[in-house]
Amino acid sequence: MEKLSLKEKIGYALGDGAANIAWRGVSTFLFIFYTDVFGINPAAVGLLLLIARFSDGVSDIAMGIIGDRTNTKYGKFRPWILWSAIPLGVILSLLFMSPNLSATGKIIYAYTTYIIFTLVYTANNIPYGALMAVMTGDDKERTSLGSYRMVGAFSGGMLVQGALLFLVAQFGNINPTIDVNKLDSKKYEVTVSSPKDVENVNIKTDDGIALFTWANASSGDSLNVPTQGKSFSMEAQKKYSFVVAGEENIEAKDITIIDQKRGYSNSIYLLSVFLSLALIATFYTTKERVTPPKSQETNLGKDLKDLIRNRPWIIMLIIGLVFQIYNSIKQGIVVIYFSHYLHDQLLAGSYMVALMVASIGGAMITSPLGKRFGKRNLFIYAFIFSGLVNALLAFCGPDDIVGIFSIGIISEFAAAIFPTLFFAMLGDAADYSEFKNGRRATGLIYSAGSFSTKLGGGVAGAIIGFVLAAFHYNGQDELAIQGAVPGIIMLMSWIPTIVALVGAGLMVLYPLDQKKMDEITIELNSRRAKEIYN
Repeated sequence: MEKLSLKEKIGYALGDGAANIAWRGVSTFLFIFYTDVFGINPAAVGLLLLIARFSDGVSDIAMGIIGDRTNTKYGKFRPWILWSAIPLGVILSLLFMSPNLSATGKIIYAYTTYIIFTLVYTANNIPYGALMAVMTGDDKERTSLGSYRMVGAFSGGMLVQGALLFLVAQFGNINPTIDVNKLDSKKYEVTVSSPKDVENVNIKTDDGIALFTWANASSGDSLNVPTQGKSFSMEAQKKYSFVVAGEENIEAKDITIIDQKRGYSNSIYLLSVFLSLALIATFYTTKERVTPPKSQETNLGKDLKDLIRNRPWIIMLIIGLVFQIYNSIKQGIVVIYFSHYLHDQLLAGSYMVALMVASIGGAMITSPLGKRFGKRNLFIYAFIFSGLVNALLAFCGPDDIVGIFSIGIISEFAAAIFPTLFFAMLGDAADYSEFKNGRRATGLIYSAGSFSTKLGGGVAGAIIGFVLAAFHYNGQDELAIQGAVPGIIMLMSWIPTIVALVGAGLMVLYPLDQKKMDEITIELNSRRAKEIYN
């Protein structure tokens, strides 16, 4: 029942901050990186994410079993956080590289690096999640720790989602030659060239308002549709000309040309260093206190039997799948939505920072709200509120910036409650197993719970990919992008809402209210005290 110090709570929170540099970086940017930069078909990307997440389930369960059976002077779970810190940073960097390969080679590279990423992430995050349940035996203190964890998680997410696009712009600068010739008050001819070959660049004005068309239609897309920016490949010293209309007083300094491949790679290298350092700090600032009963024998069969009879855990397994589908669809479509519906990719960074700030507020308010309403009821209320608010995005046009930001912030404030409660409630499920069966398999319970959230991300990626493919989306074809806008709006608005309402209905079945958890906590502390004195 030892209370945790502020230092230890912050140290633990750093671990999820690091994990979310990887997790949110992948869930938010990998899809658009694969389609728009690496050049993979969206349906193939969706299938990749789904297949990899299914295979990830086996490694999650295996890691939970391994964690429960790891015995070192540092504990069962902390050592894995240290051992995986640097490998996770390395594989994240490899994930956002784009080597010059054939279409088949790109698919093979994507599958290989993504599957390795999921394995290393599992080796890090399963022990990290289980660590929460063994740092304290007090379920209320665990909820408080969960709030700190989510503040760390959302701060890491805010770092990667807020900074990455700006870092891409900084590192992707190709030092081009830009000539601007004024045709009339709001029309210009812009000619650009690069000192070297660049396979994939994006050109736009800083304000993102002006429309670009090719001055020579044969050099660009066949229908030459006016768009707020163009993506194309550049040959060294070759000149590319556009007619740019819709803005006044355009000068060369107002034109932005970004090498997206180099920009993404160098940006992820930098963020990976912060990730590894934060994980090492988590290892050195935390401590394991709760251990299995001394009489408990290692028996995988009994652990699995206890697990499938653990009704609270089964419900949470399904809930983890549902809320992660909800959150991952929203996160995975944001950059595409802002790039191709609002035509302002950098504004997506500001939007995601705003959502992360709202998420931190939601995580901080979870503990007192959980005491007021109970964890189960709060989960239900948050599902309904966040989902219904999110549906309002369907009514927003590309110029309704204030409305889009307001709806997103309010919806995300409630959505932040989901993961905060979820990981605390997995600890409750571990307590329930020990209370009912006299056995504790913390790593196994957290690994299976983690698998459900990872699978949810894979299902969400598949949904995004299949919906975009149904609307014939092609991130390197401007005409196809515009035709897919209705699908992009659906993914941003009412499709996640349906998922949230399903989650609210399922959460009604969860059996552990606060009265029952108080009873379990008192009984387990009594048993542990007897073991100490005996």
